Amino acid sequence: MMKNKKLFLLDIDGTVCKGEQLIGGTREFLSYLKSCGGQFVFITNNATKSIADYIASFQKMGIQSDFSNFITASYATVQYLKQHHSGELIYVLGTRSLLRELKQNGIRITTDCEDGEISCVLVSYDNQLTYEKISDTCQLLARRPDVDYIATNPDYVCPVEFGYVPDCGSICEMLEHAVKRTPYFIGKPETAMVEFAVKKNRFTKEETLIVGDRLYTDILCGKRAGVETALVLTGEATREEAQRSDNPPEYIFSSIEELFHVWADESAANI
Repeated sequence: MMKNKKLFLLDIDGTVCKGEQLIGGTREFLSYLKSCGGQFVFITNNATKSIADYIASFQKMGIQSDFSNFITASYATVQYLKQHHSGELIYVLGTRSLLRELKQNGIRITTDCEDGEISCVLVSYDNQLTYEKISDTCQLLARRPDVDYIATNPDYVCPVEFGYVPDCGSICEMLEHAVKRTPYFIGKPETAMVEFAVKKNRFTKEETLIVGDRLYTDILCGKRAGVETALVLTGEATREEAQRSDNPPEYIFSSIEELFHVWADESAANI
């Protein structure tokens, strides 16, 4: 039941903001949630920004947060690389921010596709993408069938102020047409970020709610993790798609603002 929820695992793009524009009701919801003893954790597949960059970005939008409020696909990717490729050289197609975050976490990286030490190719959503990066990655994947191939997330599009732009899943699909290889995706709907978030906080899965705008990442992730989900209609999925889905969310709201009011009203009635 909504009134029992204390830990909210929130997608970012299309759920609480679009680009650098905060979606209405977000600031009020997070402030009220903290005042009631609850907690929010952003679990995002967007790996274009480091956690430090996200903290700075949200501060500009009037939301105070710290490292405890974020578990990103790049964080989950770091854990994967430490477990499966410790000390090895990783080729990265990604933003400068992602490269910086990987380095800060002790991951050996390169953007030179001809380096013979490379053991793994990592592809991410890259809003600094060039055709040279695409060509280099194709060359490496075609020439080295032995290297591991992973990607931060399977999202096809990323919501921005004017609509959508291609996300990591679209980049990987483009590469697949050229090299006939598909990556292992780290982010949602894989459950690693949810498990990390629940483990770090004092709440149970029954007290946790995943909130997102995508059926095939956010909502499916909750189903796989055994956590209830809420779909908001400010991003990719529609109400009709949710109702036809094999894995429908437990709740559907027009926006984070409607979710806030329903949850606050139910919680107040429960006191």
